[in-house]
Order: sequence, then C-alpha cells, then structure tokens
Amino acid sequence: MRSLLITGGAGFIGSNLVQYALDHTADTIVIVDKLTYAGSLLSLETPLKDPRVRFVRADIADRDAIARVFADHRPTAVLNLAAETHVDRSIDGPRPFIDTNIVGTFVLLDASRAFLAALEPPARRAFRFLHVSTDEVYGTLGRDGLFSEETPYAPNSPYAASKASADHLVRAYFHTYGLPVLITNCSNNYGPFQFPEKLIPLMLLNALEGRPLPIYGDGGNVRDWLHVEDHCAGLLLVLAEGRVGEKYNIGGGNERTNLEIVDRICDAAEALEPARTNAALRGSGYRQLKTFVPDRPGHDRRYAIDATKIRRELGWAPRYAFEDGLASTARWYVEHRDWCEQVQQGRYDRTRLGLG
Repeated sequence: MRSLLITGGAGFIGSNLVQYALDHTADTIVIVDKLTYAGSLLSLETPLKDPRVRFVRADIADRDAIARVFADHRPTAVLNLAAETHVDRSIDGPRPFIDTNIVGTFVLLDASRAFLAALEPPARRAFRFLHVSTDEVYGTLGRDGLFSEETPYAPNSPYAASKASADHLVRAYFHTYGLPVLITNCSNNYGPFQFPEKLIPLMLLNALEGRPLPIYGDGGNVRDWLHVEDHCAGLLLVLAEGRVGEKYNIGGGNERTNLEIVDRICDAAEALEPARTNAALRGSGYRQLKTFVPDRPGHDRRYAIDATKIRRELGWAPRYAFEDGLASTARWYVEHRDWCEQVQQGRYDRTRLGLG
C-alpha cells in the first residue's frame, strides 16, 4: 500500500485525482492545499469521508510546514498538482505564480531530497516525485505539428514561464541529486469541479444566466481537450510504470477552436435548459449571447499534444469521446449550481481578467 502526498488536492484536477485514486487503488492519501480562491473543501466532501484520506492546510512554499508533512506522514510518492493556473490572472499579477509554481516546487523538491536521504534503500528505490505540468510550456504551434516530449520550451505568458521554470527544476533534481522524478505535460482539462473562471464552466454558467459569452479575438485559437478523469488515469499509470527521469505528454487528441467550444456549450445548454423556457434569455437563443472581445495579450494560437509516448510505453488511451465528455460535464454543472455559487461567492463574479 502506497501513501500518496497530493499537493493542490482541493483544486480542479487535484480533487478529481484524489477521488480517482480512492476508487481505483488501496492507497492512503495526504492532501496538502493552501485553499486559495480556486481550491475548496467543497470539492472534497466525498473524499474527506474516507478514512484513508488526511487533509493538511499548508502552502507548498512554506518550508517548515512541508517538512512537518513529510515527517508526520512519510509518503511513498509525491504528486505535485499545486499551482496557480489561470493565464489571465498571471497577466494581471505574476507574483503568486512565481511564489507557488516556482518557489513551491523548489521547496517540495528539497523536502523530498532530504526525506529520501534518510530512507532505507528499498523505500528509497520505491519513492517517486511526479510533477504535473502543462502543454503551455511549449509555446504556440502554427497550423500544423504537435508538441512532443522533445519540443523546446518557449513559454509566452507569466503562467507558462512559471511552469516551465518548475519543470526545469524538477529535471535538474533528477540529474544533479538523483531524485526519482517524473514529469507530465497535459493539454486543456475539462470536467467536474473546475473553478468557473475557465472556458467551459464560465461559458455554460454565463449562458444559463443570459450573460454575454466573451470570445477572445476571432475565436480561432485552438486547444486540445482532455477529460480530467482520463488525465487522472494517465497520472496514476505514469506514477506506477513510468521510467524515472522521463516526461510524458498526456493529450486528448481533441483539437477545437474556442469558437467551436462555445457553440458546443450553447448546444449543451439548449439540451439541458431549452432557451424558450429560460427567462434570463428574454426570447433569444444561447448563441446570440456570443460576444467578441479584444484578444488576450500574448495569446498562443494553437496547442496540440502528441501522446504517442504514453500510449506506446504505458498503454494509456483516453476513454471519453469529447462530445460525450462535454455533455456529461455540462450536466454536472447544471446539477451542481450550489457548488458553483458557493465557490465563487465573494471571490469571483465572472468579469474579464487579464487585460494587461
């Protein structure tokens, strides 16, 4: 039985990973989360009822707090999902991204190195540090091509730069100190418990409330979409079977323009709450809410992941077709409007961020 230390476990991907691990393994789990605006115990209501789960409120950049977590819980693996992630917020204020994504990763790496040095050889060989990153570190693609594990880093936003810096630190701790690390770089995730600043929940909730659906630029920016449950399955597979010191790209192979995504969300809203029955629309349809706004500064045009390596070496493949995954995601948000309202309350009113 493993003891997993999952940082950022109250966030979107983290909370889904905690539940997925509980459902598919016998592992015990220690969740470490600072509980910033995007991390909420409301996302952990079910996992926290499980006796295998412990929660510690702490900042991963706090050396003393992290040292206590290692001493008290003695994890067999660290999965680092703690991060500031919203590009628009990184444009308005980069400092939290530096503090959490870079300094926090450094503190975790150094604590892991000190912890590992005191372990007996069998435990030392079993220990893993899995760092969860993003495809945004690679920069932007033109009309053709895919990001592979060998694609040079070229981050274009403060968020992407902070994640790229963290990736380099993780790699350096493997080559310099022999820390048994793994890195994954994923494409855009979607699914339950995503804070409503991100595209899919933002557009769906705005649509249902009859609010404008702001589309940056011409709406032609392309993202590769991955259901969060498929991502979680990939993470646990990399943790169990990935080659130490390697990185694995995890992508859904679902390229869509932002405009296509908004149109599909409008269709999903229509299926769940027909426009003719929605008083907030005042007789108009959901697609009539689309509004083109000035583009985000430094907006990358296209991301697309080549997931050949994880497919070939580890046998991973996504289970969710995008249309099915989007429909189930939209249904989840409609059925959990109370969660949406509570996590936003006093924190976020869905207004535009990242104007530079």
